[in-house]
Amino acid sequence: MHEAKEARSKQLFTNAEEALAAITAIYDDSIESLRRSFTRFVRGENFGERQRAFYPYVQVTTTSVAPVDSRLAYGFLAAPGTYRATLTRPDLFAKYYLEQFRLLLENHGQPLEVGVSNRSIPIHFALGENLHLEGNLDQARLRSLGDAFDLPDLAGLDDSVANGAYLVPSEQRQPLAMFTAARVDLSLQRLKHYTGTGPEHMQSFVIFTNYQFYVDEFVRLGLEMMQKSSDPAVASVRSTYTAFVEPGAWVTPNANLTGEEPHGARPPRLPQMPAYHLKRADGSGITMVNIGVGPSNAKTITDHIAVTRPHAWIMLGHCAGLRDTQQLGDYVLAHAYSREDHVLDADIPTWVPLPALAEVQLALEGAVEEVTGLSGYELKRLMRTGTVATTDDRNWELREQWELIQRFNLSRAIALDMESATIAANGFRFRVPYGTLLCVSDKPLHGHLKLPGMADRFYRERVDQHLKIGLRAMDLLRENGLESLHSRKLRSFAETAFR
Repeated sequence: MHEAKEARSKQLFTNAEEALAAITAIYDDSIESLRRSFTRFVRGENFGERQRAFYPYVQVTTTSVAPVDSRLAYGFLAAPGTYRATLTRPDLFAKYYLEQFRLLLENHGQPLEVGVSNRSIPIHFALGENLHLEGNLDQARLRSLGDAFDLPDLAGLDDSVANGAYLVPSEQRQPLAMFTAARVDLSLQRLKHYTGTGPEHMQSFVIFTNYQFYVDEFVRLGLEMMQKSSDPAVASVRSTYTAFVEPGAWVTPNANLTGEEPHGARPPRLPQMPAYHLKRADGSGITMVNIGVGPSNAKTITDHIAVTRPHAWIMLGHCAGLRDTQQLGDYVLAHAYSREDHVLDADIPTWVPLPALAEVQLALEGAVEEVTGLSGYELKRLMRTGTVATTDDRNWELREQWELIQRFNLSRAIALDMESATIAANGFRFRVPYGTLLCVSDKPLHGHLKLPGMADRFYRERVDQHLKIGLRAMDLLRENGLESLHSRKLRSFAETAFR
């Protein structure tokens, strides 16, 4: 029966805006239908049949083998065939969807088919990240939820496409996007849970850090950007950002653009990995996330931020310097990674190389030069480029020293931390440009341990400069153009057309 309904819903479009409008209408109708039914369910009503609604889809078919301009890493079909993606949250992804639709129309000249898919929308995802089942239902009603509505199905939530493990289904329809709609919805809800802010605030340039000191400075700078200035030049720079958002969706609007007062609600306690957003009107601002310590957190948050399709993410944090020539406060620009984080071994084996991305490397190095005022040979005194080793053992110093030294010698490692390789590996896996700039905070192999008093003094002296470098690097990436940033280096033989 649903197949017949799907066939009736099909529409063809040669205009990206019209295709998006049709998708939005299907999605909004589906969500509204489920929410009305859920309201009745909360009131105690029982249904004679399961209440269902389905995600919209977009599909394109080409029989041509004519080559397209593939200098851009996405926006074209790898081979003749039929390609489909289920879509969700057009309110969040309108700009992204329009870019993908326009490229497909330009590159292949075939109409976009839009319709109602056979993938049902789980009731949890229909309610959104701001509504919670447990607040409205008692235990008995919760247990019967699966009788009345579709629940999330793990079979449709995996990362097989991103991992290159996708099997062509019986109807020979290929994936058009890296993530299914349900996988995206799951991550959008997890983002709110882990970061304390909704996905509508996520910006397309992301900085990860493992220390609260960086967040404190980011908050200070973000709030400063929101303050009104009588200097036209300063006001002009500040006006490129519209608001600063903190956990709990506490929003400070830019006083140079509006007279609106800060508003929202601060959470009673910080979430596990709080996020802060320096927003731009087009979404190209900067999000900073304090991921805490360890590769598990690094994988968790990048798994979910990846569905927002950021333009780049970088790691700014502290590391152990492994070379005697390094000084506390020196920078390390990672150009290779030695992975002993273990959390991604099943998805991307350790024998897979993680290439340094020239666009990100140049932006980070250029930002160091600008902020420090050093260049050329003098810059080498402060910043060293080399391999970063990432471990899942916080007490790695307690292992047998000769084994450690041998490992570091073989890998040519110059620094060690617990997050950088994980973030780079997930960037590689999800085709998100990545980079790492660390700061040496201790040298355990040389007797310089991270002790409380020394660490506090070091943090105060270095964090401000390090963060400014990271922010400037993001500006440079934005200014240098996204076409080169999303390069073919991260794409495999047969990629999805969607970025």
